[in-house]
Amino acid sequence: MTDTSVQPPSAKPLSGMDPAAKAGLLLAAAAVLGVLSENIGALRPLYDGFLTTNVAVAVGELKIEKPLLLWINDGLMAIFFLLVALEIKREVYEGALSSWKRASLPVYGAIGGMAIPALIFLSIVGWDSDEAKGWAIPAATDIAFALGVLSLFGSRVPTELKTFLLALAVVDDLGAIVIIALFYTSKLSVPALMLAVLASIGLFALNLSGVKRFAPYVLLGIILWVCVLKSGVHATLAGVAIGFAIPLKAGRDGKSPAKTAEHGLHPWVALLVMPLFAFANAGVPLEGLSIELLLAPLSLAIMLGLFIGKQIGVFGFAYAAIKFGLAERPREASMMQLYGVSLLAGIGFTMSLFIGALAYVDPEHQTLVRIGVISGSILSGVVGALILAFAKRRVTITETAA
Repeated sequence: MTDTSVQPPSAKPLSGMDPAAKAGLLLAAAAVLGVLSENIGALRPLYDGFLTTNVAVAVGELKIEKPLLLWINDGLMAIFFLLVALEIKREVYEGALSSWKRASLPVYGAIGGMAIPALIFLSIVGWDSDEAKGWAIPAATDIAFALGVLSLFGSRVPTELKTFLLALAVVDDLGAIVIIALFYTSKLSVPALMLAVLASIGLFALNLSGVKRFAPYVLLGIILWVCVLKSGVHATLAGVAIGFAIPLKAGRDGKSPAKTAEHGLHPWVALLVMPLFAFANAGVPLEGLSIELLLAPLSLAIMLGLFIGKQIGVFGFAYAAIKFGLAERPREASMMQLYGVSLLAGIGFTMSLFIGALAYVDPEHQTLVRIGVISGSILSGVVGALILAFAKRRVTITETAA
């Protein structure tokens, strides 16, 4: 499960810095600002008041009123998942997932990267415990942070490793969509769910009819989001349906609606949606923070799931797939570099916090989730960066001959 709210790693640098690095640094700054706001006495009332401010939108008798924090988590994150769906669709039809030969290594890595962290988490908190419902928290990857760290090494890291990490994130995101739909759905409202189904059918009918204009998709998409919100299914899944419905095939003007939407959403998601989510959800109260809280079963399970589980799952499954001939080894990357990238997959941050917010509602569990996610992500990022700093590229026969 990942955050793919950054441009592909092949994008040209802007103002001397890779866009992925910019997005990662902005996310880090927003998270730090959230932590400071929660722990500085003068800022805490402003921070808490900001997040708990009720915002209402009414049309006739229909009224939606929620605290600003929920508008961010349910509304803005739907835009993020819309972008995720657009990226998945493009990668499946034209990109790194368009053939099994290209997709096999990241697919195996993603499967291991979801399964092993979840098993480690459950083995620590207990399979039948109340905390077990958070099993998917360490299975997530924050691609903005991960690609941000990776981009700091520039050409020292082969492009195919960046593609591997991006493709792994796409598969991870697809897994996140399924997990949220199946395991983090509250009590269902059948009438609202039926209306959501009709709106979804309408969206795909527009696609099949060859409609290329955005307006009909946006209008039906808003209706779908409201229906999904009222149905009990998490509202972010409306963004997924909209993204999959927007046509990828180019229209008469030679432009792909899906690619145009993806390109237009990237800066908004990277520079606004994800930093605002990080700011709103990273506010960990440090008062009373102790080693006991860090070693509490829930926080420890998340930390070890991200730091230990991700590297074992991603690298272990990828290595096994290469050894058994199920996938091709990256031609220019050494196994140590592949291991370093596998460590970066343990940066869960925004996506892990998002799933944690779905799994637990009480403040005590939320604090432990934030402690586990932040500590596990920092460990994964720092150790992964150190491995990549000292790892050497694989020397090919062509390079040797040259």
